[in-house]
Amino acid sequence: MTLELKIVTIEKPEPINFILGQSHFIKTVEDIYEILVTTVPGIKFGLAFCESSGKALVRWAGTDEKMIALAQQNALALSAGHSFILFLGEGFYPVNVLNAVKNVPEVVGIFCATANPVQVILAETEQGRGILGVIDGIKTQGVEADEDIAWRKNFLRMIGYKL
Repeated sequence: MTLELKIVTIEKPEPINFILGQSHFIKTVEDIYEILVTTVPGIKFGLAFCESSGKALVRWAGTDEKMIALAQQNALALSAGHSFILFLGEGFYPVNVLNAVKNVPEVVGIFCATANPVQVILAETEQGRGILGVIDGIKTQGVEADEDIAWRKNFLRMIGYKL
């Protein structure tokens, strides 16, 4: 038996947020679709799920052709059983849907929810691929100072997440 480690970079435009997770059943696609359109009316997204049995296809759904294409492309690049990737259209953010997605019964866990550059670390054997983890963004550069705290607090209020 052999084990090979691989790194797959998530390909996306800079401002686009996504959620990468793992689930356990083909029903994931329909259930995540339903929870998104009922949680955030008018949401633009694309979802792809790597089926790990049967035909082993990338199953997909969504409301935006560009986000669907991104999800399909990245899911196929990952090809990791029972993983899903959800791309949110510009102006939609994980903070608005993450708890709803986590509460979908088929969702086992979330690897990341971000707009950062992401590398996915995969293990591959003769049987298939699995996600070991992610590298989300860049290496930490230090500890925030008083002016950084002031900037953070101002920024969160400016974008409407704090009063």
